[in-house]
Amino acid sequence: MIFKRGRYSGFLRPISYGIDLLVIHGLAFLLFEESSAFTNYVFYMSIAWISSSISLRFYEIYRFTKFSNILSLAIKQALVFLLLVFAFFGFYGELQEPTIAILKYVVMVMGVVFLIKISIYYLLKKYRRLLGGNLRRVVILGANDKTKELENFFTQNAEYGYALVKRYDVQHDKEQLLEGIFKEISDSNVDEIYASVNALSDGCMAKVIDFADNNLKVLKFLPDNKEIFGKKLDFSYYGYLPILSLRKIPTDEPFNKFIKRAFDIFLSLFVIVFIVSWLTPILGIFIKLESKGPVFFKQKRNGLDYKEFYCYKFRSMTPSLTADLYQATKGDTRVTKVGRIIRKTSMDELPQFINVLKGDMSVVGPRPHMVSHTHMYAEKIDKFMVRHFVKPGITGLAQVSGYRGEVETDSDIINRVKCDIFYLENWSIILDLKIVFKTVFNAVKGEEKAY
Repeated sequence: MIFKRGRYSGFLRPISYGIDLLVIHGLAFLLFEESSAFTNYVFYMSIAWISSSISLRFYEIYRFTKFSNILSLAIKQALVFLLLVFAFFGFYGELQEPTIAILKYVVMVMGVVFLIKISIYYLLKKYRRLLGGNLRRVVILGANDKTKELENFFTQNAEYGYALVKRYDVQHDKEQLLEGIFKEISDSNVDEIYASVNALSDGCMAKVIDFADNNLKVLKFLPDNKEIFGKKLDFSYYGYLPILSLRKIPTDEPFNKFIKRAFDIFLSLFVIVFIVSWLTPILGIFIKLESKGPVFFKQKRNGLDYKEFYCYKFRSMTPSLTADLYQATKGDTRVTKVGRIIRKTSMDELPQFINVLKGDMSVVGPRPHMVSHTHMYAEKIDKFMVRHFVKPGITGLAQVSGYRGEVETDSDIINRVKCDIFYLENWSIILDLKIVFKTVFNAVKGEEKAY
């Protein structure tokens, strides 16, 4: 069926493709003087755009998709589009279009495409909230804290377009009640069923799945308190055998890895050339005048896959044999006067951009701990080692969420690990940019735990 209750026409996505291709080819017409080249470009780019957008899932935007995810998709598509355009003009060398003109064309195309996409996205939200259109009728199976949260979400966020019909209290030992619930669901023309994993026995779960499959109902599960279902599981097939992986790490994908590494190289080169190059001799003079010892301090830390590397910093303490055992604390007598200033403003971390350029670290990621502390936390803190699935960072989600500096209690390191795991499971270039901007803002403002 092309049309489904509660959804827009199945033609909506093809129409979106058509509008975007009209924008691409309409603006391209201004670049071409030779008609044959323009015809070839239309044919080439139509196939290339559709293929790349399907691969990158550029048009897979749903009512629950976040703005940051749409922006991330647009950036990925823009980079691929840029490469495709330059590839065409590289093949047609006789066109000899100025590079600036091609870049201007790409920016204009992606700007208009993004504006159209965002406009439709927010117009649909307004349409659902104000006119009650495009609604999905839903029910919830189970009564606990999580299902109550979901009920509140449905009732308080009309722009998402979910109309809650009812929340049922389904208990493990009352499978016979399901038949009556199924009849009510059918009579109410429900589109989606949200089932609490924790509230259903295996028998109930099987019946709910069978009912949903046999009655064309979309079935979704609420993880609740079952630990494994609370993860961001990755589903794949080995032949015909379904396999679940505990988590999917976005930066393991080649394209994402390329984007993150390109961002790291660009930003680290910028900081090293325009900041570290002139700041180092100035800080070096003050550091040497106040205390004997090197300008730079290096310390072994654990990085990607638990491998050790030397992490660089501007020296902010007097040289000590216990530097690799004890982290800085409030009022630490080892910290020099210059050290207090550069630690408060996070300038002591700037040499780590050299680590980023070398590939030992990333600009954003879990902060690396000294080796002795890593061993201690690995034995003491659950899931601490998960953070070593990605490169450590100069800054991270934990640091901009209030968990930087000294670990005073176990809750500090536990919350830090939770933030790090969330980051590695939900990475996007937009998230990296947000963390970088927040880090700069905090450094200018000054942080309480920066000592």
